[in-house]
Amino acid sequence: MPGVIKTMKTSLWRLLPFFIFAALVLLFWRGLSLDPKKLPSVQTGKALPDFRLPALNDETQVLTPARMLGQVSLLNVWASWCSACVDEQVFLMSLAAQGIPIFGLNYKDEPAQAKAWLKEWGNPYQMIGSDISGKVAIDLGVYGAPETFLVDAKGIIRYRHVGTLNEASWTKEFLPKIQMLRGKS
Repeated sequence: MPGVIKTMKTSLWRLLPFFIFAALVLLFWRGLSLDPKKLPSVQTGKALPDFRLPALNDETQVLTPARMLGQVSLLNVWASWCSACVDEQVFLMSLAAQGIPIFGLNYKDEPAQAKAWLKEWGNPYQMIGSDISGKVAIDLGVYGAPETFLVDAKGIIRYRHVGTLNEASWTKEFLPKIQMLRGKS
């Protein structure tokens, strides 16, 4: 009987690499099946973090969450060094022309470069906070630019979109949520 147990232990040790390999395959398969655009946000359902940022175009003004209260609005994280932000800017300009309130968070950018970029591509924002250190973006859980947050009239983050905001994502993801928040479902 001791020989049988010893043989079973030896067999199990020989199978251990197979089990480790199988576990790794399952983990990698699961990771590859995830959509990188759908990153979870721990801030969804919570109030905007408290912040005070100097306005990009007028340092005597300050962007705070209180500026966004009373209306369903967007908080768009962007930077002049972000190539995807150029594609998004054209769409944001059309949203602003439709009366959608958009606030900007200029992420880890030099103010002079950000101002020049806005002059070239247009400014759809009601106000832009200059987050040079990136602290507010970190508090929001931002991975990079561009990212857009849907904020309700009470300052609660209701949705987070990672990547370029475009007509398809606006129609599919944002509009239904905005209509629900405005009570037009």
